[in-house]
Amino acid sequence: MFKRLRNRFLLMNMVIISIIMIVAFLTIFIITSQNVHRDINMKLQQVSEFYHKNGEGRPNGMEPLDEIPEAPLEEGAQGKTEAPFDRPGGPRGNKGLTQAPELSVSFALMTDKDGNLLETDSRFDMDEEFYNEALAQATTSSSREGEFTLDGTRWAYSIQNTPSGEMIVCLDVTAQLRIMTTLIYTFSIVALGMLIVIYVTSRYFANRSIAPVREAFEKQKRFIADASHELKTPLAVINTNADVLLAAGDETIDSQAKWLHHIKSETERMKTLTNDLLYLTQMDDAREHVMYAPFDLSEAVESVILTMEAVIFEKELNFSYEIEPGLKLTGSSEQMKQVVMILLDNAIKYTNPKGYIQLELKRQHNHLRLKVSNTGEGIAPEHAGRIFDRFYRADASRARKSGGYGLGLAIAKSIVEQHKGKIEVKSIPQEMTSFYVQLG
Repeated sequence: MFKRLRNRFLLMNMVIISIIMIVAFLTIFIITSQNVHRDINMKLQQVSEFYHKNGEGRPNGMEPLDEIPEAPLEEGAQGKTEAPFDRPGGPRGNKGLTQAPELSVSFALMTDKDGNLLETDSRFDMDEEFYNEALAQATTSSSREGEFTLDGTRWAYSIQNTPSGEMIVCLDVTAQLRIMTTLIYTFSIVALGMLIVIYVTSRYFANRSIAPVREAFEKQKRFIADASHELKTPLAVINTNADVLLAAGDETIDSQAKWLHHIKSETERMKTLTNDLLYLTQMDDAREHVMYAPFDLSEAVESVILTMEAVIFEKELNFSYEIEPGLKLTGSSEQMKQVVMILLDNAIKYTNPKGYIQLELKRQHNHLRLKVSNTGEGIAPEHAGRIFDRFYRADASRARKSGGYGLGLAIAKSIVEQHKGKIEVKSIPQEMTSFYVQLG
């Protein structure tokens, strides 16, 4: 069951993270793609303007630049030549010629009105077949702008009308589009790596998250089993004694009083058990609604000692206590009295004959510390961690004989935690057991 719960939690976590990651990657990809295509359109426009003005500034339309005649020598220059500044595209520049964008690979095709290739203009050496294929690719679509692939190279083109026909300007955009391909591969690798890391991390935290649920479920199962066991014994005794009474129908009540006393005794035990269980449940439900008030903890502990001294004396146990006067605490006086009574009652039950019980209440640093110690068999280390669990008893047979159900320490722990304190036990087997309560 918990494995399925963990897997569902893990699957839900992976789905949510995957959706978030995909949305984030798509957003980045779309923005990057828009920027790349905007840059391509800008460069294509610059290249188109260059070829358009280049064609207008030359007497023979789109002749190669190297066919323009050199400028004549100026008079008195004695054989020196001046740079052809009046050459189209030079620094002085006749009207129209501009410089093409740097590092751009481009060319222009001039066609007639029937779509036949008339002239070409390019800074690079390309054969006629290449230009014809480019013309065919560009004119296949009805769009005036677009992209096509030729010999493994991606070209962006723009078609403009001219007096003689059309001018098709093509720009190599392979490098720009390779950015998009690289981005997709990078996203895929990063996404795969992130999913692996997220899966391992989510699995770890899923196990950590489910651990308290599993522990609570196991405690609940154990609680139900223990409660059923504790109720089964008195019910069996009551049922047996009732059968005896029914079998002796002609007898008087006085002659059968023995069985009636057994029934009453087990009924009282069941009453005690159900009251303790109800108290624990009420403590859990009312944890956030208890009204606290300041009270004198020293006086509360002394009042409990007065009621327990007679029991301790009857058991012939040695008892001493040391209480620092005037210790104040904000909380429930009656509940704290119950904690002291539970700890003293527990000490009385498990102290060896002629043994020793000691109680201390004092301020330690910024806290109040209550300590109840007793000599005796002590608590084995394997039991110390579970001694505050409900129905848990280190010696079940002895606890049964003394009338306990293993709920007292659980109630004490619940009260102490409700008062924002903590309780712990330290025990040396066959020597001493001490319970420590830290409050305030």
